[in-house]
Amino acid sequence: MPEFRTIDAGAAQIRVAVEGQGPLVLMVHGFPESWFSWRHQLGPIAAAGFTAAAIDVRGYGGSDKPGDVAAYDMESLTADVAGVAKALQPDAPAILIGHDWGAPIVWNSALSRPDAFRAVAGLSVPFTGVPNRPFTEIFTEAFTSKGHFFYQAWFQNLRLPEREAEADVRGFLRKFYYGICGDAPHGTWPQKQHGATLLEGMVDPRVFPAWMTPQDLDYYVGEFTASGFFGPISRYRNHERDFAWLQQFLGRKLEMPTLLIGGDRDPAFNGFGRIADPGALMAQHVTDLRGVHVLPGCGHWTQQERPDAVTALLVPWLQGLGLKGL
Repeated sequence: MPEFRTIDAGAAQIRVAVEGQGPLVLMVHGFPESWFSWRHQLGPIAAAGFTAAAIDVRGYGGSDKPGDVAAYDMESLTADVAGVAKALQPDAPAILIGHDWGAPIVWNSALSRPDAFRAVAGLSVPFTGVPNRPFTEIFTEAFTSKGHFFYQAWFQNLRLPEREAEADVRGFLRKFYYGICGDAPHGTWPQKQHGATLLEGMVDPRVFPAWMTPQDLDYYVGEFTASGFFGPISRYRNHERDFAWLQQFLGRKLEMPTLLIGGDRDPAFNGFGRIADPGALMAQHVTDLRGVHVLPGCGHWTQQERPDAVTALLVPWLQGLGLKGL
């Protein structure tokens, strides 16, 4: 197990799992995960000569859990990342890696604070620049206005999604993890009408894929049983705040080494069908894209479903930055 530290990030206390010594590589997870989603990468990155650190995003695990929806906006979460990075490595910019919601968090951390970060990699979600409208408008147009269910529209309901998830944490996690993993047959994620709840029609497989062991699932169940789901789900309730905050960076590109890794069975990688070529789109918004890697058969849980492949891409990318010990 890594060493756990609680870092004062300024506005929140953030739990961080740390291994190794050297230039700081800070990893940020998505929904519904924790530092634990990076369990396969921490050791190899540390062994490659880096300080490998994975946070619990605020609202999760051992980090602070504010009770206001607005406390989970992108401005606050990027400030947490910057605060942790500064505390762990005060004299040099850090390297960022993020997955799922962690990817937009690290993309926007680097975008808003380019002096604080020297390189950034994203898994599952490409960087597509500063948005020209809130994502709520996009999913309302594509799904809700046509009477179709979309999970982020369901998450706009205060408390109802939390109650559904917390009523059976293990069942919720099994169904959610399985529904968009690469092992699930096509059509496993149910198509249903707006007004349904998230879990209606979701599949709990008799045998879970081997990438998530019973012990792994036990860890997640323990974390979410203790923390609840208000903070994690409130991330989805800040699209308008995020849009307003990001407008100050309109036209700015990421001018640092970047990397993109996704799975060809991950709906988030192609923007739920809206992005024909994620790498080509991202290349319009970065100046030093050092690779776009699409993993065949991989679903949404990139670094957990394909741990060896992801590590084999991340470590050479990190080594190629040409950094020496601090």
